[in-house]
Amino acid sequence: MQVRAKKSLGQHFLTDLSIARRIAESLVPEGASEGKPADVLEIGPGMGVLSQYLMERSDISLKMVEIDRESVDYLLQNFPKAYGSLLEADFLKLKLENFFSGDFCVIGNFPYNISSQIFFKILDYKDRVPQVVCMIQKEVAERIAEKPGTKVYGILSVLLQAWYDIEYLFTVGEGAFNPPPKVKSAVIRLKRNSRTTLGCDESLFKTVVKTSFNQRRKTLRNSLKPLIASKSPDEAAALLSEPMLDLRPERLGVEDFIALTKMLQM
Repeated sequence: MQVRAKKSLGQHFLTDLSIARRIAESLVPEGASEGKPADVLEIGPGMGVLSQYLMERSDISLKMVEIDRESVDYLLQNFPKAYGSLLEADFLKLKLENFFSGDFCVIGNFPYNISSQIFFKILDYKDRVPQVVCMIQKEVAERIAEKPGTKVYGILSVLLQAWYDIEYLFTVGEGAFNPPPKVKSAVIRLKRNSRTTLGCDESLFKTVVKTSFNQRRKTLRNSLKPLIASKSPDEAAALLSEPMLDLRPERLGVEDFIALTKMLQM
């Protein structure tokens, strides 16, 4: 049997085996060489083109989560090793602490229509997820890996770069999929950096970043007015005089946003 690609699930099945193998090999869990296999979660295995190479590895202990019943049936029919390690569920609704007692890496060909939501969920588990290897839309991959100063740089760039070192590994053409997507794809690798705390209110940091970029054509002085309005007149005046607020959000790096958050929480 073959699995029918469903537009509602954003399915484009990778068919190029050389690329699938290359993605699998891009996952290099730290500590796996010590003898204990690293826990790994594959999101959206589909027809198992990537899974088959992950299952071959003795240095990882693989779990898979798949929302599509047809794909689940296919995997169970064609990959005996999938038994016991395949969860039929919506990744975005999973409580991952119920499946992993310690750290776990994440890998997958992420559905384009929910890739941002997947990253936001990974951020919720950032202290448990040391590495992510994924294939996503090229435009999103470039945005995540981009440095400050360009129009591509945005919310995901800041929030992910605050906690992860990001590598753009390689580009994948449309012809590697069935059905072919209308855009190019790319594989990136995220490795948890050494940061343990932002040194500011993390919830406010997220709010500042999102509020800034939601009106990215405005200067920070204008886009952040709703957050500044809650301050006393003297505090608001001091904040509004800050030179940093003359800038647009794409000019600020992670450390700048941390500094801005500290100003707002004083």
